[in-house]
Amino acid sequence: MSTLDIEQIKKFLPHRYPFLLIDRVIAYEPYKSITAIKNVTVNEPFFQGHFPSRPIMPGVLIIEAMAQAAALLGCVSTSEVTREGNLYYLVGVNDVRFKRPVGPGDQLSFEVKFEKVRQNLWKFHGTATVDGQFVASAELLTTVVEPGT
Repeated sequence: MSTLDIEQIKKFLPHRYPFLLIDRVIAYEPYKSITAIKNVTVNEPFFQGHFPSRPIMPGVLIIEAMAQAAALLGCVSTSEVTREGNLYYLVGVNDVRFKRPVGPGDQLSFEVKFEKVRQNLWKFHGTATVDGQFVASAELLTTVVEPGT
């Protein structure tokens, strides 16, 4: 099992603040699974409006972070870091479930498992937890897009 720090993550993902939603990868095994974390702080820009009296991380951003973890798993599985300009697009999200809200001070943990790849369409299953408590899950479909396409 290997890890990735933020600088290594930035070599794989084109996202930057405020949309880089993965802080660290604590374990991955190519074509199998990845475990990544997002430290949720009160300084997140979305908390200004969602919601000022009870800050809650938007569910779509939890799914986006899960998708970024899936893209990282795809990248480390195929060594995509060497193919500059390639992007992983999220092309489908199925069977999404949310159980509890996420707020400032929480540490989201994402466990994403590789399911299959067929004709450049990658399928993953992701789960998000905080302190071992289920937050959300989804089936994610991604594809790799080369520069200029």
